[in-house]
Amino acid sequence: MKSVQNTHNNAGFDDLHNALLMIVGTFNRPQRDELLIKESGIQLDRALFPLLIQIGRFGPLGVVELADRAGRDYTTVSRQVAKLEELGLAQRQKNARDKRVNEAVITAAGKAMTDKIDAARTQIYQQLFAGWPAEERAELTRLLQRFVGDFMAVDRQPQLD
Repeated sequence: MKSVQNTHNNAGFDDLHNALLMIVGTFNRPQRDELLIKESGIQLDRALFPLLIQIGRFGPLGVVELADRAGRDYTTVSRQVAKLEELGLAQRQKNARDKRVNEAVITAAGKAMTDKIDAARTQIYQQLFAGWPAEERAELTRLLQRFVGDFMAVDRQPQLD
C-alpha cells in the first residue's frame, strides 16, 4: 500500500517538475529577452539584459551570487557587469559588511531602463492573464512565493555527504 501511495505522489511531483522546467525554459529563452527589449524600446545587449534585471530586482548583489543566479561563470559576469558600468546602468561597490565582496548595484539610468522593461512586461502579463479571475492570479502568486520560500530554505540546509 505504501509503495502505491509513493508512486501516486511521485507522478504528481513529475508533473510539477515538468511544469517548472517548462517555466524556467520559457523564461530563459533568448527570444523572450529580445521581445522585452524590443517592446520596452531600449537599446541593450541581450547578454546584459538578465543581469540588469537581477541587479534591479534583487541588488545590490555580489558578483559571485549574480553569476550563480545567471548560471554563468564568475569571470564572464564580472566582464558583463563592467559593461553595465560603462553604460552607466550599474556600478560596483564594496559590501558594507564584507569589503572583500564586490556588489553590483543599479544606477538611476539602470532603474529608468528597468522601469521601461517592467512596463512592457506588465502589458504582456495583462494579455496573458486577461482570462484569469483576480483571485486566481493572487492565488498563483501566493503559492509560487510559498514554493520559492520553501525551496530556498531547502537550499540553505546543510548537505549530507
